[in-house]
Amino acid sequence: MEKNKFDWHMAMPLIAAAVTLALHKVIPKNSDILTRDYNWLSILLTSLIIIFLAVIIISFLNPVLRRKYIYKSKFITGEITALCIYNLITLKFNLIPPVYFPYPDRILNVFFEEIDLLATCLLYSLRLLFTGVFFGGIVGVVTGILVGWSEKASYWVAPLVKFIGPIPATVWIPIALVVFPTSYAASAFIVALSMWFPTALMTSSGIQNLEKSYFEVSKTLGAPSYYQVLKIAIPGALPSIFTVFFNGITSSFLTLMTAEMIGVKYGIGWYVNWQREVMAFSNVYAGLIVIGIMCSLVLGIMFKIRDKLLTWQKGVIKW
Repeated sequence: MEKNKFDWHMAMPLIAAAVTLALHKVIPKNSDILTRDYNWLSILLTSLIIIFLAVIIISFLNPVLRRKYIYKSKFITGEITALCIYNLITLKFNLIPPVYFPYPDRILNVFFEEIDLLATCLLYSLRLLFTGVFFGGIVGVVTGILVGWSEKASYWVAPLVKFIGPIPATVWIPIALVVFPTSYAASAFIVALSMWFPTALMTSSGIQNLEKSYFEVSKTLGAPSYYQVLKIAIPGALPSIFTVFFNGITSSFLTLMTAEMIGVKYGIGWYVNWQREVMAFSNVYAGLIVIGIMCSLVLGIMFKIRDKLLTWQKGVIKW
């Protein structure tokens, strides 16, 4: 029965959402706020209250959910409290310029008014991101294997990697626009280039740092070179490859935002830049929220893939 005892941490998010909703309803908006009234924040907070109640009830029957919810409760409470404070200083008291800091209801309204455009931009960005990350990652792994495995390849390729790699990918934008037939292809190249260098560097480093005895034993047992590469070198370098993939994808997001501003018609980066130019900062914040969610989901998928491929080295990679 002790494990089912109520923990007050479980009620913190619920109380925070209820207090935020009460303050939002009781305190009138500032008289200088002349835009139309929305009701999205009230709907969001009411939905959160229902969800928190359901989670609390279910958690008594699910110990795993209970532990996770208690662990995350302080963070969730902090996020809701931050939302409450932001709503008060914008909509209620107008303490900061509303043009640059729109109140939450206006930001939430963007997701309902422009859901189709945001979805189109999101899909475009994901397509561009995965195209660049896929080709950049593949070429990076192949380059890293060549440099890490072959002394001849290292002699010729390693200096080229060290010369081209440190140059920021965005510097190549003018050349990419001339070389590639479309702005999409140029943007994909820029994203791929930002992924290629760290992948090549860490893959070669991972192979070179492997114990030489592994290769000596396999060679003594008659294993050909391709077997040593596929069964020893690549699996041994996987922890390094996944580590750089996490960092590389994060940097690719930064490059993606810049690449989408060089002439492509859609994309979250294009959307944010366009809305910034027309001073629609509620749309800008909505775009930034989409970028954050997209980045978190992609990295979450990478963690799942890592756990499947590296079960034999669980706990080696830390993020």
